[in-house]
Amino acid sequence: MKLRITPLNICSAGLLVLAVYILINGASVAGSQYIHLGTAIGLIFLLFAFVVAFLDIMLRNFFPVTKSLWIVELSFITLVAIIFLLVK
Repeated sequence: MKLRITPLNICSAGLLVLAVYILINGASVAGSQYIHLGTAIGLIFLLFAFVVAFLDIMLRNFFPVTKSLWIVELSFITLVAIIFLLVK
């Protein structure tokens, strides 16, 4: 098994770090702390991390060449960011 670093791997690792940080320190919104929301927000980020990791595994099966995998995953991240900004 060859270890390949991909953009979705980096995103899932970042989401895991963010989830652990929120679970430990709690979440703050606009300067005031909501400790009771920290667990829910942390679990949501854990769910996002597992979904992104699963998507990465699926895309690895469809695109065996690393270069095309990077292009597809970066395109997916860009599309999600654009949709997020449009909805926001």
